[in-house]
Amino acid sequence: MRRAGCLEIGETATGAAVKGGRARIVCVASDASENAVKRARGFLEGRRAIYVELPYTKEQLSAALGKSGCSMAACTDFGLSGAFMKALAEMWPEKYAAQSEEMSRRSAKAAYRKAKGPKRKSGRELNE
Repeated sequence: MRRAGCLEIGETATGAAVKGGRARIVCVASDASENAVKRARGFLEGRRAIYVELPYTKEQLSAALGKSGCSMAACTDFGLSGAFMKALAEMWPEKYAAQSEEMSRRSAKAAYRKAKGPKRKSGRELNE
């Protein structure tokens, strides 16, 4: 999914995605430093993205994403975010079920808006 542009990896890219309103979930490694967690939560203040503390270490996250020293990442796609949260909820339902439900609700809402199409202009605007 890195080539599709659905993931922003690292602190700087994650912060930019959240501030730009593109991030759907922000994932932080379980052994991330206190400062990294504080920064990630700071990025999310007043934003709609979901904070997810992963059950994986920085080493595991770095290996999965192909970038060394990675402690946080943001997903910018509703479909990928929903699938990821669903997979986490299946493995650890007690910890991730509520976040998975919220992400699936948001994904369904986004799919509905996309299927509905763009807003139509009023007749007055069409005549001008």
